[in-house]
Amino acid sequence: MLVKRLELDFFRNYPHLEAEFDPRVNLIYGDNAQGKTNLLEAVAYLSAARSHRARYDREMIMLDVDSAFIKGEVFSRDRDFSLEAKLFRGRGRQLYSNGVKLKTAGELAGILNTVLFCPEDLSLIKAGAAERRKFLDGAICQLRPRYAQALGEYNRLYDHKTRILRDWPDNPSLLQTLDDFNLRMAQTGAIVIHYRAHFIKRLREHAPAIHADFSGGREGLELGYETVSTITDPQRPPKDLLPQLLDHQESHRQAEIDSRQCLSGPHKDDLAVVVGGQSAKTYASQGQTRTAALSLKLAQREICQEETGEWPVLLLDDVLSELDAKRQSFVLNRIRGGQVFITCCEEEKLEGLEGGKAFHIREGKLV
Repeated sequence: MLVKRLELDFFRNYPHLEAEFDPRVNLIYGDNAQGKTNLLEAVAYLSAARSHRARYDREMIMLDVDSAFIKGEVFSRDRDFSLEAKLFRGRGRQLYSNGVKLKTAGELAGILNTVLFCPEDLSLIKAGAAERRKFLDGAICQLRPRYAQALGEYNRLYDHKTRILRDWPDNPSLLQTLDDFNLRMAQTGAIVIHYRAHFIKRLREHAPAIHADFSGGREGLELGYETVSTITDPQRPPKDLLPQLLDHQESHRQAEIDSRQCLSGPHKDDLAVVVGGQSAKTYASQGQTRTAALSLKLAQREICQEETGEWPVLLLDDVLSELDAKRQSFVLNRIRGGQVFITCCEEEKLEGLEGGKAFHIREGKLV
């Protein structure tokens, strides 16, 4: 997969940008706060219509402007695609593929796959379970449109159920709808758990080997899936998981009503990461955390290549500068093949890069 060309209007600090990229390595350099990360964010947005650092689309629109525009010319699946995103302040967004308006972001799945690694990804290891679920969801949604659909439906049902549990003391009749929401949440939740389990299985096949190379074999990486306690084998088909989810819901029904919170379901899942036999969340050092997080992202990249036959576009945002020369060399050797975008500061020099193009960014402009 390749991003051949990118055009931006009023996106973040870019009044206008037009750039053509190399199919191999693209080095984006410049001083801090000039727009290097914003460029990578725009590329990643075209893959799944979401940002790694903005909760709302309006945050990506330049101040005092009503709309922003992203357009990417992409080569994928042996054909050309023109992907467009129009962001409106207070009026949502519009997505297009080859001029055809898309109904949902899920329709982007499989056109442009990206894997982004940035400094904030240290939270993937150290933060709460929500960050690791976000990683799983982002990776699987790019590969499995059915998962993206099920996850979206589950999140909508979860919001409805949360409101029912919160408001029922003022309106007791709301509890009459609880069984219907529980059934539908169990049906979609079973799909979510099934796909997460299979993706984590694939991560186990790739990430430990990458981590062993990265750490010189000094420490082992183990991954586990923590989900609803009544699920005996999360890799089973969703129809087999459904009754187990319903059992768990029923056993927590009164506790949910009393606490006025949704306590049962895959919205509480976690990806357990263990380094050297200890929980990485609790005990990993800064270096161990970075190594584990990067191993997960590079494993995601390899899984995507196996699934689609094409390397996803790899986006490395200010990552290599934090690594010593040995680890830099490991990463650069590991990412042979596929298109790569790397950001770094102006004074830094990355050894080991062959070919490609360099782009100097200053104040939201190509210099």
